[in-house]
Amino acid sequence: MSNQRYSPEFKDEAVRQVIDRGYSISEVYRICSFLT
Repeated sequence: MSNQRYSPEFKDEAVRQVIDRGYSISEVYRICSFLT
């Protein structure tokens, strides 16, 4: 696990991906790790 910090907007979007699109938390983590 990294010590990288994410903006509140980034976190909100990640949560939205889980809720609205039905992604699992691990899928969102994988997608987000490619973006950073």
